[in-house]
Amino acid sequence: MSSLLWILLGVLAYTAAAAWLDNRGLLPESVRVSGPMTTIHTKRGKAILDRLSAPKRLWRAVANVGVGVALVIMVGTFLLLIANALSVLSNPPEPTGINTPQNVLIIPGVNDFLPLSVALEIVCGLLVALVVHEGAHGLVCRVEDIDIDSMGLALFTLVPVGAFVEPDEESTGRANRGSRTRMFAAGVTANFIVVLVTFGLLFGPVAGAVSVAPGAAIGGAYPGSPAAEAGIGPGDRIVAVGGAPVDNATDLSRQLSENTDDRITVTLHDGTDRTIDRSLLVTGVAETSPLAGDGGLAVNDTITAVDGDPVTTEAAFREAVGDDHVATIETANGTTVEGPIGALTVVVPDGPLNATAGAPAGEDVVITAVGDDRVVDGADLSAAIDARDPGETVTIVGYVDDDREEFTVTLGSNVGDGAAAGTDENATPAGGDAPTGESSPDDASAGDRSTGDAYLGVQIAAGFSGVSIDSLGVTDYPAAQYLSMLTGTASDTFLGTLLLITVLPFYSIVDPSVQYNFAGFVGTNVQFYDVTGPLSALGDPAVFLGANVLFWTGWINLQLAFFNCIPAFPLDGGRILRTATEAVVSRLPVDAKPRLTRTITTGIGVTMLVALLVMLFGPVVLG
Repeated sequence: MSSLLWILLGVLAYTAAAAWLDNRGLLPESVRVSGPMTTIHTKRGKAILDRLSAPKRLWRAVANVGVGVALVIMVGTFLLLIANALSVLSNPPEPTGINTPQNVLIIPGVNDFLPLSVALEIVCGLLVALVVHEGAHGLVCRVEDIDIDSMGLALFTLVPVGAFVEPDEESTGRANRGSRTRMFAAGVTANFIVVLVTFGLLFGPVAGAVSVAPGAAIGGAYPGSPAAEAGIGPGDRIVAVGGAPVDNATDLSRQLSENTDDRITVTLHDGTDRTIDRSLLVTGVAETSPLAGDGGLAVNDTITAVDGDPVTTEAAFREAVGDDHVATIETANGTTVEGPIGALTVVVPDGPLNATAGAPAGEDVVITAVGDDRVVDGADLSAAIDARDPGETVTIVGYVDDDREEFTVTLGSNVGDGAAAGTDENATPAGGDAPTGESSPDDASAGDRSTGDAYLGVQIAAGFSGVSIDSLGVTDYPAAQYLSMLTGTASDTFLGTLLLITVLPFYSIVDPSVQYNFAGFVGTNVQFYDVTGPLSALGDPAVFLGANVLFWTGWINLQLAFFNCIPAFPLDGGRILRTATEAVVSRLPVDAKPRLTRTITTGIGVTMLVALLVMLFGPVVLG
């Protein structure tokens, strides 16, 4: 049975058992049961809150800042949810893993993006978020002289899902509107303070003590690939090829492209050597590639020959293609496909290729030559353009719908007008792999005679004709990319860093070119990092655990704060909306002010709920 069904059966069993115990009076008075929900009530801690609330001016000042932040986020959340919901309704996107029912639940092992290996850290972060949130409500209650009936914890079966502070209704009614607003905003204010503290520690001393281990980090291997046959898989790091050190994934690709041996030896991080019998595995195919489609190349195909010449390496593939702009490719499963071999591009509107040569904007062009330079793949095209200067006129050979055409282009510049046009020579068309913008080592001398600012006005897909090949058959884990996000160096602003941190657990949904998400330093990815500096005395496991706790504590507090800012009852945002609406309506020359207040707040709350449901489930229902 699926894990979701097991959870459902467990919830039903717990509900029945709790109801049986409650009906027989076997539960303490402090425990109250309502279906699968259990609340634990206590009056302990009120004395502590009274002592902590002594500096009233300080807490009121902090709460006032929190009210302002909450109002800004409420307005932003309202506009963002409405805009996204309208976008889903007008142009339903393809459903992703986020839209599946189990991924709405923050339960490790059930949610696809929350692995069971970080369950302890997630529970820790959740408890901190709940206690801090409700504790802040209680603290500001006492600051504003609002009595507290009880405090406690809310459980869904045995899982803590909330905490609560029950203010005395009569005392709350006597409080003025400002006092109540500060009390309602206290929870999200406290959560944001926790976010600042945890991410400040994470961005600074903790993640700063972590470095990327040398070698090519392997996230996985394609089934049946040479790497898989040699026993290379997730968590391995290739540190050498044929005795030559490997610095990173780019260095590994370079060495593989230059090596002509059919059999090579790679060294892993643990010192073991693996012998690889190379073969050309197709690892990516752009949807618009002329070699794709029915009867064309597909991921996991193995290319065996080009124009009748056997090939097992990237170098052999280039040699077999030679100067032929069109070639016939054969695969191990008997597929034969013929087409142009070059760089798959999309012509940018108003770019030089479109404006000066008349190439159709938005159309796919497979570029096979730039002047006298043969172009076999996207890297060749980038190198050929980088080796020229802005204003230079060059002949481009390309294939449009399999028809050979020549374009005489005056190259633009990546600075000035070119940059202002908002075009990007190294972007990737839909369906392509990661963009290729670096120059090949073979073109270094040519690149030295150029400023590197020449601009053609195309988007370039990786590989040849939009097809990526690999004689090893591994997928890279973006270890350096994720570490840069955790240390705050991937963004120029703190808010940008927060946004990146927010999407890390499901980053592959945001950036389809990345195949792996980041849930912390767990599982096989710990092999890709080293701990250095003073914190190394604590040991790698302790530092990684600390980083995971900080990451998930900050992440959950951020989610809880934003969620509670949604202006819908019974969330804090809905309560703040009510007091703010009352303040505005009280100044209007209208009768039935309470009714108008309820109408406005209810309308906004229902609108927010509908927008949220459309965002979550619209792609599945409408897609």
